Amino acid sequence: MRQARTRLSIETGGGDLTDVTGRVVRWLGETGLSDGLLTIFCRHTSASLLVQENADPDVQRDLIAFFRRLVPEGDPLYRHTDEGPDDMPAHVRAALTQTQLSIPFEQGRMVLGTWQGIYVFEHRRRPHRRELALHALGD
Repeated sequence: MRQARTRLSIETGGGDLTDVTGRVVRWLGETGLSDGLLTIFCRHTSASLLVQENADPDVQRDLIAFFRRLVPEGDPLYRHTDEGPDDMPAHVRAALTQTQLSIPFEQGRMVLGTWQGIYVFEHRRRPHRRELALHALGD
């Protein structure tokens, strides 16, 4: 059993989904590991991770629109607005999604479905630099 670790810096566009699949695939291939489990952790409280369809961009647009309706800005219940009106909604959206993914890999490749990709879901309106911690454990 061996392990490999790295951190990826991701530039988001603000309020969008950023596809990081290619970068994760490249790193996993460089590890030389064949079979095991990959953990990806987003080190932020206002962004999250998704495994989602990567074929039709309407899926991403619809997800963004849904979360904006589900957790709108300007709700008078929010007390935490230190960084602007999108601050607390970003925290709620991150709480409703995931900050960590576990993905098995076989023969050096993630066992993702045909139309699945890995995305950083930026919940703030402005672009941000986000950091992902990757850890692979396997043979």
